[in-house]
Amino acid sequence: LCCQCGVPIPPNPANMCVGCLRAQVDITEGIPKQGTLHFCKQCERYLQPPGTWIRCTLESRELLALCLKKIKASLSKVRLIDAGFIWTEPHSKRLKLKLTVQKEVINGAVLQQVFVVEYIVQSQMCEDCHRIEAKDFWKAVVQVRQKTLHKKTFYYLEQLILKHRLHQNTLRIKEIHDGLDFYYSSKQQAQKMVDFLQCTVPSRSKSSQRLISHDIHSNVYNYKSTFSVEIVPICKDSVVCLSPKLAQSLGNMSQICVCIRVTSTIHLIDPSTLQIAEIDGNTYWRHPFNSLFHPKQLEEFIIMDINRVQEKKKGAGAGARSNKHTLAEAWVQKTSELNTDHQYFCCTHLGHILNPGDLVLGFDLANCNLNDEFANKMNPHNIPDVVLIKKSYDRTKRQRRRNWKLKELERDREGTDTDDERQYQDFLEDLEEDEAIRKNVNIYRNADVPVESDTDDDGPPRISLAEMLEDLHISQDATGGEGANMMT
Repeated sequence: LCCQCGVPIPPNPANMCVGCLRAQVDITEGIPKQGTLHFCKQCERYLQPPGTWIRCTLESRELLALCLKKIKASLSKVRLIDAGFIWTEPHSKRLKLKLTVQKEVINGAVLQQVFVVEYIVQSQMCEDCHRIEAKDFWKAVVQVRQKTLHKKTFYYLEQLILKHRLHQNTLRIKEIHDGLDFYYSSKQQAQKMVDFLQCTVPSRSKSSQRLISHDIHSNVYNYKSTFSVEIVPICKDSVVCLSPKLAQSLGNMSQICVCIRVTSTIHLIDPSTLQIAEIDGNTYWRHPFNSLFHPKQLEEFIIMDINRVQEKKKGAGAGARSNKHTLAEAWVQKTSELNTDHQYFCCTHLGHILNPGDLVLGFDLANCNLNDEFANKMNPHNIPDVVLIKKSYDRTKRQRRRNWKLKELERDREGTDTDDERQYQDFLEDLEEDEAIRKNVNIYRNADVPVESDTDDDGPPRISLAEMLEDLHISQDATGGEGANMMT
């Protein structure tokens, strides 16, 4: 019989029934039945004391371990058998944990008990998000600069940063007239950005640091670091004049060359021989050269006659030639001088896309004053009259048919003007014309523009649907509001 109530029971070491044993002994005594979890709304992470923030989904193993660590000291006196979550509303700010524990009680009897621990989720902004919201609390800044009038290289660099997600750790991105400033909360993140820039664009960098505070007792120094990255001042479609020594080292190229693209190196082509060369950042800073013209000086020419050159004898020590271009000799006339008979003769690397009557953009070297130290020392007979850059298409028609788009970095702008929009359209046209640059850029399909046939051979070059990515849009919430339709 039970020694307390006299009910017949199977023999046990305590000589008590289960009801009396629970009334006498509470094995969950000392274990807190309520707790608090700190949650950051901005980055959706939970605080793991003392100072670590971890990302956990609801009812996950990670969140269960975090909750059990809160009462780990109290659970040391009992044996934990089972633990699991009880379902609560996702927005209730409550988490309920169902625990099963065992403990040896009177005379070796083992008692098992189930109880619930409730956690209240309190909002607390983590240190990283606090720095982001403050916008001025930064430890390191990367100042990217390029001394050019055109921002083609910056637009290309922006797409590379987006593709490799290097903008996620920035506290703030600020755009100024000749570059971008990236602010970081640690020097290591800034150094990672500098290393990425040096691998993707020809550039050079230098760093400095300023002492903010110093604790003489713990020997702790607080610095603000500044990294300055200067990109070479050469953009796509620039006409450059190389130094004689550099031109000779590149395979006896002509000193007047055209920059066909800027990636991790500067890609140059000699329009008179189709000879190509690549110049990295270190070579450029040892033998610097400048662009002879800026993009606003491009003039429109019309092709009067063009003859493709099949074979041209290589000079001594000549380097590789481009297989994607065709050498041609052309007679051109300025569209502004159609009422005259003045024509220009030139060699061009665009023979594969030009036909008589086409419009083409180029630079007039015959009627300009070249203010360049290398060009002024050249033999005038070696300087071409006209350098053709690219075929001209109707820009309005191209914009109307463009069924793709790019993403942009979120940044603080000083102010945009029509010139920035024109330069951005130039960059989009370069993507359509150059497949090599397109490979490094994420291009998204624009669902607002209807899909047209890609069989228009006479029109401007276009990007095929196979090269586009589908953009993901999440505009509704499946837990309420308009998202209720998604659950039916």
